[in-house]
Amino acid sequence: MIGTKMVALGAAGLLALAACGGSSGGSGDSTPTATGNEAAPQGFTPPDLKALDKLGTPEGELNVVAWAGYAEDGSTDPAVDWVTPFEKATGCQVNVKTAPTSDDMVNLMKTGQYDVVSASGDASLRLIASGDVEPVNTDLVPNYADVFDGLKMKPWNSVNGVAYGIPHGRGANLLMYNTDVVKPAPTSWSVVFDQASPYQGKVTAYDSPIYIADAAVYLMKTKPDLGIKNPYALDDKQFTAAVDLLKAQNANIGEYWSDYTKEIQAFKNGDSVVGTTWQIILNLAAADKAKVAAVLPSEGATGWSDTWMVATKSQHKTCAYKWLDHIISPKVNAEVAEWFGEAPSNSKSCAETVDKTFCDTYHADDEAYFDQVWYWNTPIAQCLDGRTDVTCKDYGDWTTAWQEIKG
Repeated sequence: MIGTKMVALGAAGLLALAACGGSSGGSGDSTPTATGNEAAPQGFTPPDLKALDKLGTPEGELNVVAWAGYAEDGSTDPAVDWVTPFEKATGCQVNVKTAPTSDDMVNLMKTGQYDVVSASGDASLRLIASGDVEPVNTDLVPNYADVFDGLKMKPWNSVNGVAYGIPHGRGANLLMYNTDVVKPAPTSWSVVFDQASPYQGKVTAYDSPIYIADAAVYLMKTKPDLGIKNPYALDDKQFTAAVDLLKAQNANIGEYWSDYTKEIQAFKNGDSVVGTTWQIILNLAAADKAKVAAVLPSEGATGWSDTWMVATKSQHKTCAYKWLDHIISPKVNAEVAEWFGEAPSNSKSCAETVDKTFCDTYHADDEAYFDQVWYWNTPIAQCLDGRTDVTCKDYGDWTTAWQEIKG
């Protein structure tokens, strides 16, 4: 049973999760059979940029692009403020620009007016490839040493063994269901992908092109002959299979969601009985008396891991690095995780959470759990699974296909 304080924090923090719809989220890594430690596809060569070699005197200002809930200054809730202590400690005055989607983040970073960004996995490679963010010197971020190894040097935050950011947090996309209606309790994504589903018209799905990866995860296990090794690295045949599955699923969809409040309401009133969700949404729905449960299905799932990245054109890089270290410090990272509703990235944060069961609920230190999660990543033409003999569908292809899927 979730505590009252956690519900209050989550309800406000979920303004951020609603923002993570559309073109946002985290990133994509490994299942038990995936090569999760590969840094980038062969042939992907980012611009020749260097990381900062040493800190200087704080420049007095920091311009931040972030998801709502990631850089709270007390204006949402006086008790929730990790910006003011940072300003007092460093002299860096923080200006926060909240971005509703990853596409917005990419566009804002291209202006050269911002210093750091909390990029999701469907934006990070775009930012790296365009040269809008530069490598990060992790030696200048002392708290990086305590980040869970499962989040370091991954395909969405590094290229060719070079770190391009500092992990912020992570979460899985779960299968939520009405416990009174959906019986027996599902253990597979087949309950949402089966064309003969008994829940026709009451299936819900995440409203984003990145949801194509959810279909790919399912096909990896159910159609092994397709040869899908990474749900974000789909050649023409694989991509067509995933798109066709989602087009067929569309007949059973009652609503595509990106606004958490609408998903909670739909489960409460019975308009939706099964579909994708996040742990924090499950918690809030259950606390709101909805008869729901959730599971990480047997095929695995997609998920997200956001990354703090430094702008190439930043004029405030010392302040930027101090922010990176501050935001993943044990206490602050715990506060952000509880407010937003995600597992913290710092292994020492679990000892700092208000809810002492929080990290168990969010599987913060359960690498076996997260080994089943393919964190959101940016689909690019150079296949992320390392293949060089084919071209994979890029994010533009995914966006076009998503509009066709929804009709």
